[in-house]
Amino acid sequence: MVAIGKGGQNIPVAQAAEHIFGYAVGLDMTRRDLQNDMKSQGRPWCIGKGFDHSAPIGPITPKAAAGDIDHACISLQVNGTVKQHSTLEQLIWNVAETIAQLSSAWALQPGDLIYTGTPAGVGAVVRGDTLVGSIGGLVSIELKVV
Repeated sequence: MVAIGKGGQNIPVAQAAEHIFGYAVGLDMTRRDLQNDMKSQGRPWCIGKGFDHSAPIGPITPKAAAGDIDHACISLQVNGTVKQHSTLEQLIWNVAETIAQLSSAWALQPGDLIYTGTPAGVGAVVRGDTLVGSIGGLVSIELKVV
């Protein structure tokens, strides 16, 4: 997850880093049951992405303290088993490209939080599962599904 520190619109990729305050580990949860129900009814399915507690984040690490985030490892463990593991450079768009793309559609504001993607291995979790998300150089996030 990237936290915007300086707002802007139509931000070029080469200038995107100037708009970053910092980074954090964030978990972008999806309620597939709600998402699939809405899809089957031909309705917008954003409710499956925007429910209470759907986007927990860890502490934000300022950009200067985060190190080489573009090449960091990203992983998710569920109950101690690694379910996702990759590097950030394997994501479809890097952070700068993501900022540029989003700012072409919306004006970004200081304090905006952007979830940047996830590696392969997305799967269901159930009540009682313990999740640990980590990105090299950042504080990990741990939570229990309730």
